[in-house]
Amino acid sequence: MVVLAASIVSKSGKALVSRQFVDMSRIRIEGLLAAFPKLIGTGKQHTYVETENVRYVYQTIESLYLLLVTNKQSNILEDLETLRLLSKLVPEYAVSLDEEGISLTAFELIFAFDEVISLGHKENVTLAQVKQYCEMESHEERLHKLVMQSKINDTKDIMKRKANEIDKSKIEKRGDKGGFMSLQSMSSGKIDSSFGGDMSISSNGTGFGSGSGFGLSTDVESLSSKSKGRPAASATAPPKGLGMQLGKTQKANQFLQSLRAEGEVILDDVRPTAGTTKSAAPPLTDPVTLSVEEKLNVTLKRDGGVSNFDVQGTLSLQILNQEDGQIQVQIVTGGNPGVVFKTHPNINKDLFSNESILGLKDPNRPFPTGQSGEGVGLLKWRMQSVDESVVPLTINCWPSVSGNETYVSIEYEASSMFDLQNVVISVPLPSLREAPNVRQIDGEWRYDSRNSVLEWSILLIDNSNRSGSMEFVVPPADSSLFFPISVRFSAVNTFSDVKIAGVLPLKGGPPPKFSQRTLLSTENYQVV
Repeated sequence: MVVLAASIVSKSGKALVSRQFVDMSRIRIEGLLAAFPKLIGTGKQHTYVETENVRYVYQTIESLYLLLVTNKQSNILEDLETLRLLSKLVPEYAVSLDEEGISLTAFELIFAFDEVISLGHKENVTLAQVKQYCEMESHEERLHKLVMQSKINDTKDIMKRKANEIDKSKIEKRGDKGGFMSLQSMSSGKIDSSFGGDMSISSNGTGFGSGSGFGLSTDVESLSSKSKGRPAASATAPPKGLGMQLGKTQKANQFLQSLRAEGEVILDDVRPTAGTTKSAAPPLTDPVTLSVEEKLNVTLKRDGGVSNFDVQGTLSLQILNQEDGQIQVQIVTGGNPGVVFKTHPNINKDLFSNESILGLKDPNRPFPTGQSGEGVGLLKWRMQSVDESVVPLTINCWPSVSGNETYVSIEYEASSMFDLQNVVISVPLPSLREAPNVRQIDGEWRYDSRNSVLEWSILLIDNSNRSGSMEFVVPPADSSLFFPISVRFSAVNTFSDVKIAGVLPLKGGPPPKFSQRTLLSTENYQVV
């Protein structure tokens, strides 16, 4: 048996991972992989296909192909055994069984392929041995990491020691001037704490402001504010270097304003004050949270029709407490015949197909818990179509040149299936020095001069505005420059219409409280 190459390719022939084991030119390998999708017949259950020179032995993995390219003299049984071992390795290393997940772990998969096949011949190894060989560490590397970590720890100790010495020297210097400074501060109504705090005498004359500890300052009015004497000169004199600071601030503000004029989004630098905290995502409050999410990949033709319509959905589960882990989830689907469901390998498939219940194959095993991450995926589904009636939003763009100007009219039409939120339609424009002349628009617009893109925003599309239009004028330009038009939006309804009917506890007792989150969003939505 001689394996020429092992690859993971998409159905379009794109090689995501490819490893050749014999001396062959790269052009020939790419030619063999590109020819593979054309050789597969639709509706056939074969695991190999032959040409005049080579044999393709393949197996489907989700929407991809795991492929071995061998010579025609190789033993087909050994080829299938090698393919079976590689198919077990791919889920062990890949993040997910799609193009993105395979590409992220391409190097790990290539290393695993090398352990299975050497110089075109299969090694006598098992799945556990391959994982062990790939995870083995070098003794010298581990020793080097320990030495580096030891040096880092020593450096941190020296830094802490130096910082403590500096703090002690500051405290001693302030202590030497304590008598004079205390009298001087008493005349102004403030006492400088030896630990750097601004402790002022309370306005009612009863003593110091409440509080204790290092670096504590009290915001109370000092007695000097009530004195009737001549104010100190330092109270009216500007701080040293204030003019230079104001000049720098003005220049910085002018620079930020010029960036905003070019369409850049500039966030103001707001320094945190006492009582303010970082904004964080709202934590989960219910014991069980089920998230239904669908992502749209749509390509529409500028003259009408659909080139690609693909919906990929997931149902994920998050559990806060371990005692709520032994559950089953009862769902209800919308009955859409175009939606194809696929359960996680650990889910009982018979239970789902017969009763629409998602539960583990081992009922004594609980679902994992934790609030971090996106939860545990229980169910995936996919919907593909070429019917334009299922598209939630269609865009029509009509550029026309008249004299020295190009008039561009754009209109949208939304389906009554969904109410769309935060709709943004991005239209590419030829390079302009100034923003285009927008004459009519249903919604808001913004011009990104750096990327030369006009963004049309509609906060909500519902029954009151299922259609809308915009018209703008630019200098004369070719109509192809206004494409592709990109669209993004979100919705709280989905094509699958998956709903959670209930959560069933396996240990008895009342069912745990649960919440459902539903989101439809665009991943790649274009008019080309």
